[in-house]
Amino acid sequence: ELRAAIAGGVTKFVCPPDTNPVLDEPGLVEMFIKRSSLYNKARLYPLGALTVGLSGEMITEMAELSESGCIGFSQSNESIKDTNVLLKAFQYASNFNFPVWLSPMDFWLKKSGSIHEGMVSTRLGLNGISSCAESISLMTIIELAKLTKVKLHICRVSSERGVSLVRNAKLEGLKITADVAVHHLHMTEIDVGEFNTNSKVIPPFRTKRDCEALGNGLIDGTIDCICSDHTPVSQDAKNLPFSNADPGVIGLELLLPLTLDWAKKKNLTIPEAISFITSKPAEIIGVDKFTVEHNKKANLCIFDPNCTWIVNENNLFSQGKNTPFYGFELSGKVKATIS
Repeated sequence: ELRAAIAGGVTKFVCPPDTNPVLDEPGLVEMFIKRSSLYNKARLYPLGALTVGLSGEMITEMAELSESGCIGFSQSNESIKDTNVLLKAFQYASNFNFPVWLSPMDFWLKKSGSIHEGMVSTRLGLNGISSCAESISLMTIIELAKLTKVKLHICRVSSERGVSLVRNAKLEGLKITADVAVHHLHMTEIDVGEFNTNSKVIPPFRTKRDCEALGNGLIDGTIDCICSDHTPVSQDAKNLPFSNADPGVIGLELLLPLTLDWAKKKNLTIPEAISFITSKPAEIIGVDKFTVEHNKKANLCIFDPNCTWIVNENNLFSQGKNTPFYGFELSGKVKATIS
């Protein structure tokens, strides 16, 4: 996956804590960082687990995890069902000004769903996940953030209502940032097609209106940046009935061309587009802005914005081959990555 990052022009990236084993102990974090650095490729910034084992029951020793190299704390895609535990986690993090990264999704509303709840889920006979699963969770998170003044980052907003809630929270002065997964700027529930498991993702692809709202949220500053949401899944875990298949799509190698493609449709310049995947996320994770200067360390991606290529298994480095973009012709080809 480090090779996939470099192939996509990514020199630094944040890794969620749902590794095996979960990043909930300082020794594991230190080992994880050390092993990744041995490859001498992209630099990894880990998020520590907010609760032990991501179980949502007992908060971790965040201070120790931070000293080991964690830049923030997250539950990945796992929910905290007990709101009191979430409150205590926010209080702990706020005391030390630790950032908390959360994916808003109500556990009970998402539990058995595998696709956006709507006409497509009805037609396919699949259990749906309503967009209110995101908004209800987000409202809870925002209210607790108001109370504790925690530094909050919302991961992978997927709905129009979600964008609206983040916008209002920012207007109220909360310390809140948000991102959107790059594939959510292109795909909708229609792209599930006839049970295409490569289009199964959490949060699910939603409606055209939601897709448009996400793009507009980026342009007006409500959503701060675009993320790859890179989730490699084995073919065995995807070659199952849709409801049983693992969710997730790969994104590191497609982040640049998909961002450029979206920006072109929105009449944004290349520098504006690039800022969503470079300087803006760098601010969120606390990395100094990089400048190209003599005698400074190189941190560069050289790409041809006009070079087109067709996505297929042979030109992807990730071990996971799970993407709904097979056969798409994309513009923007990485020629070299210097890290």
